[in-house]
Amino acid sequence: MHRLKEAVRSLGRAYSPQEDRRLGGHLGAVVAFGAYTAAWGAAVRRHGTELPDRHDPWDLPLTAAAVFRLSRLLAKGSVTSPLRAPFTRYESATGPAEVSESPRGGAVRSTVGELITCPFCLSVWLTATFTGARLLWPRATRTVTGGLTALALADALQLGYDCLLQKNTE
Repeated sequence: MHRLKEAVRSLGRAYSPQEDRRLGGHLGAVVAFGAYTAAWGAAVRRHGTELPDRHDPWDLPLTAAAVFRLSRLLAKGSVTSPLRAPFTRYESATGPAEVSESPRGGAVRSTVGELITCPFCLSVWLTATFTGARLLWPRATRTVTGGLTALALADALQLGYDCLLQKNTE
């Protein structure tokens, strides 16, 4: 195990000599994601669910909007900051109900901090979650993705309304 850690550190120094990129933590995240998706695959197989030949056309935009909204809420939402606080440091408010945070701590802690403050990173995990959940519980998953899609559209309307008000008061 010591040899593997040293090999990853050496690779990290060669990859980015200017700064510590913590490739070991990122490698751990990739392995964890592989295990997570394998667990979903095992659950779907154990459940006996057949894979669909194709996606329902409405499932794609609903899932995309739901993943977008939930990843923003989890990664940037001010109300979800207590969930991120053990792994991050508050930097500033960045927009309506959103904050900017930076990862903190050792290798594992900072890797988790990077993952949970990055909506793009969370989107990968959430897409896997919604995909697996839709295979096991299609009606419940469509209900959740539909609700999150409605929230995303409501947010867009709120922001659009605020922009119109601001433009009219200038």
